Amino acid sequence: MADETKPASGDSAGLSNGLVSHGDHKSRRVYQAARSLHSGAVKDLLSLGVCERCIFRLVSVEAFDSDLSSVSASTLRSWLESGDEEAASSEESSCCIVCLGVLQFVFSDAKQTLVRSECGSDYAARVTDLVKEEGHEFDSFGLEVYVPATILENERAVLLYLKGKYNSESWLQSEKISVKDALKVLVLDPLKVSLGAKSDSSSFQIRLTYSKASDEAQGASETTRERKKRKTDEENGSTSMSENSFEKVYEPCILSIHCNKMPIFFSGRYFKYSRNVSQTRWIIDDERMGEASVEELIGGNILPACLGDSYKFHAAGREDIDVRMLGSGRPFLIEVQNSRKCPSQQSLTEIEEKINKSEKKLVGVKDLKFIGSQCWAMMREGEAEKQKQYAAIVWIARPVEEKDIDSISSLKELKILQKTPVRVLHRRSPLERERTIHWMKVEKIKGSSHYFLLHLCTQAGTYIKEFVHGDLGRTTPSMGSILGCRAEIIQLDVTDVKMGDS
Repeated sequence: MADETKPASGDSAGLSNGLVSHGDHKSRRVYQAARSLHSGAVKDLLSLGVCERCIFRLVSVEAFDSDLSSVSASTLRSWLESGDEEAASSEESSCCIVCLGVLQFVFSDAKQTLVRSECGSDYAARVTDLVKEEGHEFDSFGLEVYVPATILENERAVLLYLKGKYNSESWLQSEKISVKDALKVLVLDPLKVSLGAKSDSSSFQIRLTYSKASDEAQGASETTRERKKRKTDEENGSTSMSENSFEKVYEPCILSIHCNKMPIFFSGRYFKYSRNVSQTRWIIDDERMGEASVEELIGGNILPACLGDSYKFHAAGREDIDVRMLGSGRPFLIEVQNSRKCPSQQSLTEIEEKINKSEKKLVGVKDLKFIGSQCWAMMREGEAEKQKQYAAIVWIARPVEEKDIDSISSLKELKILQKTPVRVLHRRSPLERERTIHWMKVEKIKGSSHYFLLHLCTQAGTYIKEFVHGDLGRTTPSMGSILGCRAEIIQLDVTDVKMGDS
């Protein structure tokens, strides 16, 4: 080349062999792009230890091209240095001072083994093998890339150097694609082929996380003095590229691959037949409260079928551990994180039968099915409108009279005020809430003059136990104040939970 300060000619005539003279269209395009780069800047960056693909990122005026992934680093270097493929050095390139090996398809794996790939398709094949080990079922994927801050800092130092030396060049004014976005350009198409899946804003994400090799592995690290000197050079606009201009890196990054699927949801209604089963796992001072929990008995059966990492249990309200959930059951959701498969409806039916036929009959399930993520909003909307029905055995301090039954049954849409109950004050704010008792009905219990069965329908959020005994005057009116005597609740069952229009 006659003048190193001028861009080299894009004419490929004169090359007697190699990919360009007899190669495919992609290789020819990459070759022509390489020959169009500013030769002086290319030479400077190569001497600094910047890799071939980073040079294309930083010097080219054209968009970063995925075709670069199909050409090996040694071929790219030969085209950048002399245009003659046969002139390529047989030595492997050292770790790039900017991308730390990311765009060279070089990394250390979890076992600290150095892994090199010649091109994007080889790299994609390695990633595919690791993804398939996770066992996920998917037909589309999204790709996320994370790189260490050192890459950004070193790139800033290199660009500062280029601006000081080639400030008037038009290619320097264009926006530069980041290392992580460049990697996506290079490997996305090969990944789609090797995974047999399309790429979109999928619920399934493949995350490539590059982290800087440890200081011990590198054998050296940037000192505080060197770091300060490098930052001072940047602030002062220094154009010299000294050993302190960028953080020293001697080994490629460590790559870890993590696959994650957005949560999937299952809905249904549960029944709780035991007065010794909590809704969720309840541990106090390392001691379990109750025999089991609804959460574990249902979620523990669904999770293995999904091959997920974990699950969360959500319900439309809750009942105390000593309260049974009967009638039509309480609506619930099971949210499974990072599921590797979605069980069929037949599998869900089998899970439902397994729970319902369990020997101890602690809980039951119905209408178990897969449902979209919009179910969460639907449950919240329905919960605000829901009504709940109960059946309670009540004791009063005097015999029940016919007028008591008539008095209670005649009350409709009764408004009550409830302060936060004493029993939950330690975990809930001290507030006063207005609630509605929609209707009540009384049944006598044969042979028990002081006991009766109270059926009632209330607004969501009503404390039934406190409505019966008054909670030291914190709920008014109460069953005790209505009857003019002491009243206590003996047993309580939830018999229906109505969500919205249900």
